[in-house]
Amino acid sequence: MPSIRPLSPELQENAIKILNEVPERLDDDIAALRTWIKQQPHLKARTDDQFLVNFLRGCKFSLERTKAKIDRFYTLRTKYPEFYLGHNVDVDKLLEIFRLGSIVLLPRPLNDNGPRLALIRMATYDPNKYTFQEVNVAGGLMQQIMLDEDDVAIVNGLISILDLSNVTTGHFLQMTPTFAKKMTVFQEVALPLRPQGIHFINTPNGFETIFNMVKPMMSKKQQGRLYVHGSKWEALYEQIPKQYLPVEYGGENGSIPDLLKEWEQRILAYRNYWEEEKNYGTDERLRVGKPVDFESLFGLQGSFRQLNVD
Repeated sequence: MPSIRPLSPELQENAIKILNEVPERLDDDIAALRTWIKQQPHLKARTDDQFLVNFLRGCKFSLERTKAKIDRFYTLRTKYPEFYLGHNVDVDKLLEIFRLGSIVLLPRPLNDNGPRLALIRMATYDPNKYTFQEVNVAGGLMQQIMLDEDDVAIVNGLISILDLSNVTTGHFLQMTPTFAKKMTVFQEVALPLRPQGIHFINTPNGFETIFNMVKPMMSKKQQGRLYVHGSKWEALYEQIPKQYLPVEYGGENGSIPDLLKEWEQRILAYRNYWEEEKNYGTDERLRVGKPVDFESLFGLQGSFRQLNVD
């Protein structure tokens, strides 16, 4: 038997029905992936059972898609450490930004057996002091724990709620095409998470310009999972009932200050992870075959526009 966390009966049922998981075949699937990793001279990746099964689940047990996603996960973290957490992570510095509460994961999933919910509040940080790129990297401290430990997110996916109240021009100016592409590509080709929707609420003037820039960068399937509610909270509640929002939003899904304190303790307990992560990554000089075409990957006409993300 593989050394992984047992899923709840509800999650196991979803893993079988939605992700094509065959519990009796897990050992063979994990072994095949581990063998492939060892055969890649350019790739140093984690190979523990839980890490590998999380990527398999995130790719609906397609071995080839899983290989590609693990490769891209380490390739992009190695190539662009300023965008994606990987090496030389300064936990204390990033915690200063994390405490602002721009990004927080909520404890109860949608409908209690659905996707994990993430709340993103851009206006909680001062754009004269920080960039959204720094905020996003700081959020990676929490995201990595989710990737490792959150079976709900891995099996059922993730829904993001972007509250844009009080966002200023200074915030919007930080959403450059380069940064938007870096975020979109990493989400679609490198993370073992299946985005199930992004909801925009309290959208201000100027939002459409940013939205129309980012939307074409996403796969067609993900474009169909974008929901712009303006200031119509009732429209949001139709898809995400109010009770699943934090108490600060009139819901019952945790208090943001309390959640941030809990997450900070979990992040501090992960310090050793980032020390260990220095041992992992890619060396493009050792890659066999065709080199990665980073320009194409991040170009507006790059292959990421044809991605099929489930």
